Formats: sequence, structure tokens, C-alpha cells
Amino acid sequence: MAGTVMCVVFAAVLALGQAVAARHQAGGAADLAALAAADRALWGAADACGTAARVARAQGAEVVRCTLRGEIVDVTARARFGPYAPVVRARAGPPGALPGLPAAVP
Repeated sequence: MAGTVMCVVFAAVLALGQAVAARHQAGGAADLAALAAADRALWGAADACGTAARVARAQGAEVVRCTLRGEIVDVTARARFGPYAPVVRARAGPPGALPGLPAAVP
């Protein structure tokens, strides 16, 4: 009986660990893709989002959505890790371009 309970607990911990790892992989990929896209924002949405897709693929994820408004890039990425596929959103742009953030001080 105790062995069965230990196996169930172990399986639950493994499943939780996989879910957390998937979330972190998706978050990292979304952050890196958004930063890469923001770096290419001056070349237009097609170039910026293409760069985001390449960076996300290199991180083991896929871009679900990519939008460019002015200098701000909004990227949503999904990473498949086992049975989990979390979707994470990241935004990037120059300092002071994001609403609610103070402008950069020289």
C-alpha cells in the first residue's frame, strides 16, 4: 500500500515538474523572440516577426502570434514539452516605449 502511494506521489511530482519546465521553456522563448523582433522592428513587421519565429524555433518553441505596433513587439509563443503546451506572451521595445514605464534617463 505504501509503495503504491509513493508511486502515485512520484508520478504527480514528475507531471508537475514537466509542466513547470514547459512553462519556463515557453517563457524564455517568448522573451528572446520578442527582444529579437524588437531589434528588427525598423525593418517592418514581416522581418521582425520572421526573426521572432526563427529565434523561437531555435529555443524549441513556435510563435503563435506576433504583432508590431510602432516600436513595440508583442510575441506569443508555445513550447511543447511532453503532454504540455503552455502559451506565453512577451512584449519588447525601446526604453520608455511601453505604456506605464518611465522614459530612459540619459
